[in-house]
Amino acid sequence: MWKTFFLAAGIFSCIVGIELLIVDSVVIDAGKTAPRTFIAPDWAPWTLLSAGAVTILHFCTLPKKISLS
Repeated sequence: MWKTFFLAAGIFSCIVGIELLIVDSVVIDAGKTAPRTFIAPDWAPWTLLSAGAVTILHFCTLPKKISLS
């Protein structure tokens, strides 16, 4: 189960990092409140991409589940 979690977290982090490289700002509309604009700092996409890559590499080094039967 932990292997799957690390793989999913790494892939999610890489996808968000790639999206932040492409998009400059995001407008969040919550309905009843005023819309908010989110502008990511310049370091965020590269940090997310590198953290995701390291997490995926960590997934590759985890041992396989050992069956006790």
